[in-house]
Amino acid sequence: MRNSAMTTIRTMTLALLGLTLGGCATAARRVDGGPPTSVASKPRVVVTTDPELDDSNSLLRYLLYSTDFRTEGLVYASSQFHWKGDGTGRKFAVPNREYFRFGQKLCPCESWRWAPNERFIDDAVDVYEKVYPNLRVHHRDYPTPAMLRSKIRWGNVEFDGDISKDTPGSDLIRDLLLDDDPEPVYLLAWGGASTIARALKSIQDSRASSAEWPTIRAKVSRKAILSLSGDQDDTYANYIKPNWPDIRSLRAGQGGVGVGYGAFVFASAENAPYFNVDWTRENVSSRGPYGEHYRVWGDGKQMAPGDKYDYFGVSGLSSDSLRKLGYVVWLPPRPKGEFLGEGDTFTFFNLIGNGLDAYRDETPGGWGGRVVVNPGSRRAAPAAAPGGAAGGIEAFMKSLEGVGAEGPSTRPPSPHPNFVPAAQNDFAARMQWTVTPTYAGANHEPVVAIHGSAHITARPGGTVRLEGTTSDPDGNAVKVRWWRWKDVDTYPGDVSLSSPASLVTSLQVPADGSRPPTTDAPRSLATRASWCPWRAEPASRTQCLKDQCGVEGCTASCLIGSATTISRAGPRSVCCCSCIR
Repeated sequence: MRNSAMTTIRTMTLALLGLTLGGCATAARRVDGGPPTSVASKPRVVVTTDPELDDSNSLLRYLLYSTDFRTEGLVYASSQFHWKGDGTGRKFAVPNREYFRFGQKLCPCESWRWAPNERFIDDAVDVYEKVYPNLRVHHRDYPTPAMLRSKIRWGNVEFDGDISKDTPGSDLIRDLLLDDDPEPVYLLAWGGASTIARALKSIQDSRASSAEWPTIRAKVSRKAILSLSGDQDDTYANYIKPNWPDIRSLRAGQGGVGVGYGAFVFASAENAPYFNVDWTRENVSSRGPYGEHYRVWGDGKQMAPGDKYDYFGVSGLSSDSLRKLGYVVWLPPRPKGEFLGEGDTFTFFNLIGNGLDAYRDETPGGWGGRVVVNPGSRRAAPAAAPGGAAGGIEAFMKSLEGVGAEGPSTRPPSPHPNFVPAAQNDFAARMQWTVTPTYAGANHEPVVAIHGSAHITARPGGTVRLEGTTSDPDGNAVKVRWWRWKDVDTYPGDVSLSSPASLVTSLQVPADGSRPPTTDAPRSLATRASWCPWRAEPASRTQCLKDQCGVEGCTASCLIGSATTISRAGPRSVCCCSCIR
C-alpha cells in the first residue's frame, strides 16, 4: 500500500475471477457499469508477422479475439528465420543465423524459408471468412473479412534486418503514429521488427530537421507501444533502442499462459491436459475449416515446400529418422495431433478484454504475465532449464528426445494465479463458435459487474465493502470467488475477505497500511521483462541483452524460463530488469 494518509486499495488488486460456468471454466468480461465498450476504447493493434507455423497459429487465435481490438494492420514481415529476397539473384547471409547452426552452412542464399507466392495472412483471413457468419451470431463485434483484408500490407520482407526503404507496411505504421488519434498503437512483432523500425526511421529522416521535431518525437514515443517476440532481426537493438529510447513496451512478466513450442512438455500436471492430443483434437483441430487450418503435430503440412527446418507435419518418425531424411531437428517430434504451439500469442494476451485490463498502466498484468511488486510475496525464480548446462542448445534439445507421449516424469508447479484453464477454455469456446450457427448451441462468457469504481480509496483501519453482480447469457450458474493477487500489490502482510465466495464481501484495511512494506525495502520496485535470445557461448550461462532494460540505474539479470521459452532459435530466457527508485 502507498505511504500516505489515504490508502489506494488498487495496489492490493482484489480480482473478481475464477468463474465456473456449468462445468466449463472460461474468461469473464468485467463491466464497470455504464454503456457497452465502444470501438474507440479498444486497443489499436498492428500485427507484423513472418511465415512461421506458430505465427500462423497465433494469427488464428488473434482473429478469434478480433472482437477485442481495433485491428489497424496485418503486415507481412521478415526475420532471421524467414526472408523473401529481392528477386534479383542477390545472395545474402548474416553470421550465426540458423542456416549456420547444427553443423549447417546453407547460405548465402537468395531467400530463406519463404514459399513462392507466400500469402499466409491472406489464407488466415480466407478461412476466417468461411466461419464469419457463425462467429457473428455469437459476438456482434467481429470485423468483416473485407475490413480485415483492407488492413493487409507487405512490409520489409526482402532481407533479414533491412530497413533501407519504405514499404506499404512501414508507411501504414508511420501514418498511424502521426495521425490525430491520441490512443496508443500497439505494434506487435512476431518476426523481426524491421518494418516497425523503417516506419520510425522514415519519420526521423523526414522530420528531424524541422522545428517541430521535439514535439513529433514526443508524440510518436508516447503513441507507439512495442510488443516484440524477441529481437529477431536485431533492428530493435541496432536502431529502435538507440534512436527512440522513450518508446515503451507492453508490460508482461512472470506467470503468463505458456502456449509456445513444447507447451505440453513444459506444462504443469494441472495444465498439461489442455495441450494433449485428446484435448487438442476435441476442441481445436476437429472444429471445421478453422480447426483444419490450425497447425498441430503430424498434420502433413509444411509452410514452405522443401523447408529442412519444418518437419512438424511429419508423423511417426524419430529425431534420428528425420535427420536421415535431411531435416534439421531442433525440437524433438511429438505425437500426431498434439498441440504444436503459438509462440507469439503472448504479445497480445494482455490486450484481450477479459476483465483484467492488463495493458493499462495501473493494472498488474494478465494472461501475458504479471509484474511482481510485493517484496513479501516475490516467488523464487523458475528452475533452470537443461539448456543452462554445458553443451548449449544442441545438448538441451537432445535431452528432450527421451520424453515420451505421456510427457516428462517430473513437471513444474502451476503458476499462481493459474490462467491457463481460463485461457484455453475460452479459446475452445470460441473455436466452438466457428462451427455453431445458433447462439443457443454454444457457450459464452458471463458478464461480471463491480458496483462503483474498481479503484477504491480508504483510510488505514477502515472497512471496504465490495459488491459485484453476475449474469450469464446461457443461463448457467456462475460461481464467484474474490481473491487477493498478492504478488502484484505492495503490502507484505495478510488481508482477509469476509465472504470470498459471495457477491458481497468486505475487508479491513490494515492499520499499518500507510507505511512502506519493510524498513529496508525500496518504496517501489519497477520490473520490466523482455525476451532475450539464448547465447550459445559461453555455453554454461545465459546473457541478457542489457540494452533492453532501458531504465537508467537499473541492473539486468537473467532467469531461465520454462513453457514459453522454446523458440526457433532454441531456449530463450526471460530478461528481468529491476530498478530500485
